[in-house]
Amino acid sequence: MENEIVNLLKVKSSTKQNIYSITKSVFSDFQKTLQEKAKIINKQLSEQQKKIHVEYSSSGKFEAQIKFSGDTLLFHMHSNVFDFPSTHSIHKTKYVKDDIMRSFCGVIHVYNFLSDSLRYNRLNDSGFLVARIFVNKEKHFFVEGDKQIGYLFNDFINQEIDFKQINSIIDVLMLYALNFDLQVPNFNDVREVSVHHVLNMNNNQKIKTAKRVGYKFSFETNNE
Repeated sequence: MENEIVNLLKVKSSTKQNIYSITKSVFSDFQKTLQEKAKIINKQLSEQQKKIHVEYSSSGKFEAQIKFSGDTLLFHMHSNVFDFPSTHSIHKTKYVKDDIMRSFCGVIHVYNFLSDSLRYNRLNDSGFLVARIFVNKEKHFFVEGDKQIGYLFNDFINQEIDFKQINSIIDVLMLYALNFDLQVPNFNDVREVSVHHVLNMNNNQKIKTAKRVGYKFSFETNNE
């Protein structure tokens, strides 16, 4: 029993620690790329378009935001390392069968919020998970999201993440957010409002505001 514990600590635990370090480094590269992209886009906007400002911000090593045209993409690195269910397609590949430790991944979540929801602390508003970026011990990666994102970044066996790939991922996610417009909520969903919420509407709006995201993640579609 003790030998088994020691072996797991040597192999699995050390691998997870390595993946955590790699994912943290990759996330740092995301932060640098997001910051640089904001500068580049702002320079390309004309004087007449200065009100359209792209802004990068971060509150720490595990979070980053880029705000643009009413949208905010929030990138968040999870502090844990994950494996996939035994039924997941990743376990059917020769790449993983040759080394099962290759299936363990760090994950970066990307959420789409309306910028005003964060700016005005509208606690009733919703954001949506638009992508999950998985990175393993060899910096191989894939992105899970809608069909477009899944098709572009789904070659886990061969793709290694670097600044070029990170830049492409950010571009695709920004375009995705820009192409999904805010839709008015159903009238019956917002017809009732209390006096309390009206009096406090400036601080925390009663009316829930969110984009309608009409897609399923690629893994959900594949399982149907």
